[in-house]
Amino acid sequence: MGIELLTGVLLFCILIFFALGAPVGLALGGIAMVIGYMTWGDGIYNVIPSTLEATYFSFILLAIPLYIYMGQLLTKSGIGDAMFNASQMLIGKVRGSLAISVIVVCSMIGAMVGIIGAGIMTSGSIALRPMLERGYDKRLALGVIMAGGGLGILIPPSIPMIMFAASTQNSVGRMFLGAMVPALLMICLLIAYVIISCRLNPKRAPLLEEQDDIAPVSAKQKFRTARDGFFAILLIVAVLGSIITGIATPTESGAIGVVGAILLAILFKRFKMEMFQAAGLQTAILVSVAMWIIFGASVFSNFHLLMGVQSMVAEFTGGLDLPPIMIIIMFQLIMLLLGFIIDEFIIVLMCAPLFTPIAVSLGYDPIWFGVLMIINILIAVQTPPYGFALFYLKGIAPPGVGMGDIYKSVTPFIMLNLVVLILCMIFPEIVLWLPNKVMG
Repeated sequence: MGIELLTGVLLFCILIFFALGAPVGLALGGIAMVIGYMTWGDGIYNVIPSTLEATYFSFILLAIPLYIYMGQLLTKSGIGDAMFNASQMLIGKVRGSLAISVIVVCSMIGAMVGIIGAGIMTSGSIALRPMLERGYDKRLALGVIMAGGGLGILIPPSIPMIMFAASTQNSVGRMFLGAMVPALLMICLLIAYVIISCRLNPKRAPLLEEQDDIAPVSAKQKFRTARDGFFAILLIVAVLGSIITGIATPTESGAIGVVGAILLAILFKRFKMEMFQAAGLQTAILVSVAMWIIFGASVFSNFHLLMGVQSMVAEFTGGLDLPPIMIIIMFQLIMLLLGFIIDEFIIVLMCAPLFTPIAVSLGYDPIWFGVLMIINILIAVQTPPYGFALFYLKGIAPPGVGMGDIYKSVTPFIMLNLVVLILCMIFPEIVLWLPNKVMG
């Protein structure tokens, strides 16, 4: 079977299995094993032990459960809520301040856990109902939670960025630094959109003093909120700073984050055994799901690579006689389409080892291409009708919020993300300036 026909059969099988609702990891691994047995015979079984060793014994991937555990501890202890309240208190009396707080806190939660679902579900459960109760426009409330929650994969320590670095043998620290300026640019654009849209249409976001039923906050409550929010931010700075300065590896910094989250919960008298057990159980569930997906996608990717798909793509792109930047744009479109049907982890594991060597051979920096991939995935998972982020938000939305409302809310925020993606493609220094400045 030729590699072109094999690729078509594999993609067709993926679409069928996903349409049937099969578990992602088992579907990908199972398809690779069945098709591999039909083409290779017993030789396909050699892929399993090599993939197991590379996947489950990777020091870099050990960071994934640590970062997820840190985020769960901060969320279950209520310190994540304190970050939301502290940012709301800091912003003050600005029209749309609650929406701005959601964007700020989602970015912080993203920095804690590095995945999309946690940012959307945590911020949505805290902020969506208060925004709707205070008269915020439904589309604005849904849109800012969706846009802010998606920042989890662009703000270090991002789990997909760790996976990209591991699968392409690149520096995690450079990936983290490369994503920071685009992330800040995206946050600023989101906040600017909220301020401008609320100023043009004040009905979208009433001021807090226009609400008669808002209970005053005592000085003691303000102090406690500011204290918890400050120390949570300090923990994030310590985690990222330890990686950037070279004091700790990404895995060791994840351990620092877990210990720091436990100490903060004890220090602020928020630590309870029920909370500790709930955080551990939720982490175990998320890590188990993630590792099965990683293993299945790795088996699929390794089989496809061994059959020569990289050579096929290289020959295809070379035969198109297109400028290098058009090849990069084509890769972006492919990943965008994949994001409509599969989640961020699988896209990274399938596309990173396939596209990155070709981008490097065209003369592009792998860190620049990796950050473009992450921004692209961020857009894809928010795009109707099948973006995963849409279903995360629907899961915690009040009964009166339908999928139609969610679809309508995301359009302006997707356009802002596209602006950042295009700017990073036109001006690579947006991505490369900071890692080159700090790490050389």
